[in-house]
Amino acid sequence: MSELAGFNIEDLINVTPMNGGGGMQQEPKVEQLMGKLRRLQQVQTEAYKLEGIHKEKEELCRKLQFQCEESEQDCSRQLKQNKKSEELLEEYRCEIQEFKLKHRKQRMKFENQLHQLIEQHKNLHSVFTPERLPQEIESAGNTKSQLLSAEQIKLAQLHCLDEELEEMKKQKQPVTTAAETQEE
Repeated sequence: MSELAGFNIEDLINVTPMNGGGGMQQEPKVEQLMGKLRRLQQVQTEAYKLEGIHKEKEELCRKLQFQCEESEQDCSRQLKQNKKSEELLEEYRCEIQEFKLKHRKQRMKFENQLHQLIEQHKNLHSVFTPERLPQEIESAGNTKSQLLSAEQIKLAQLHCLDEELEEMKKQKQPVTTAAETQEE
């Protein structure tokens, strides 16, 4: 900072009053010296202000670097969180897909059962239509009368067998009493 704003510090230092021998060097005027001194003070003041600004800028730079590091750390944390969220989202997508497949299988099974029931209903409806009802009643009546006559026959056969059994018992009793008397 030897030369600022057109002011040379060496000019102030190199001012000499008069040489003893040769000629007189011209002394600077007081006003000129005062002007130079004022300029020097202004330059020093300006340098002091610039140093202050420079320190402020350095402090601001440190703060910005710190904020930048914090931002980078936050960004890294957010990236990790995003990765976890994406993994969780993918897991949920898989679960949803599995649920949809399971639901689809259940729906298909239900639809198959429903079609089977519809077919059974159609078959039953064709058998038991109002037009066929009198024929079915007559058929049921015939079956009933056949079963009743078969029951009558079986009852008669059973009665006959019962009577034969009684007869055999009666015939067997005298033989048993005769055998008992012989043993005595």
